[in-house]
Amino acid sequence: MGRRVLILGLFAVVGSPIVSSLLLAKGRGGRATCVGGTVAAVSSRTEGLIDTTDPAHFVFQAKAVRIQVPYAKVNLLEYGQTVSRRYALGVLLSPVLLLSKSRKHFLTVGYTDAEERQQALVFRVHKDDVRGTLVSLEVKTGLKVHYQDEEARKAGKG
Repeated sequence: MGRRVLILGLFAVVGSPIVSSLLLAKGRGGRATCVGGTVAAVSSRTEGLIDTTDPAHFVFQAKAVRIQVPYAKVNLLEYGQTVSRRYALGVLLSPVLLLSKSRKHFLTVGYTDAEERQQALVFRVHKDDVRGTLVSLEVKTGLKVHYQDEEARKAGKG
């Protein structure tokens, strides 16, 4: 009995941050960092959540800013990856790391604003949230995602 309580307690302490972060992102679209775009209200490297549960708006929610774009105004969805070898880590820690790759997942959302000017936001989306976010955006906007290359297509479609 005591051993079971110990195991459950250990899971609660170690597993709860993992489970809570997965529940936070699940169904919402995903964790993302805005890395660029034409919207002055959002600075580069702003971390937040992409919320695709709103029936009428694409939402990016960060601590200091909330961006809402009507799905009807979205005119571009583009997904791509960049791959960079981990040279710095390889040199510092282990040559084996030179063989590993780091994939970064980027989503560009293009839309027209209230003054009918073209705007764009570029997000780095967490790898576990990419597919769900892309599918949700295709359904809500009625647009197809443009993939930058075949590797991006494979990663985005799963």
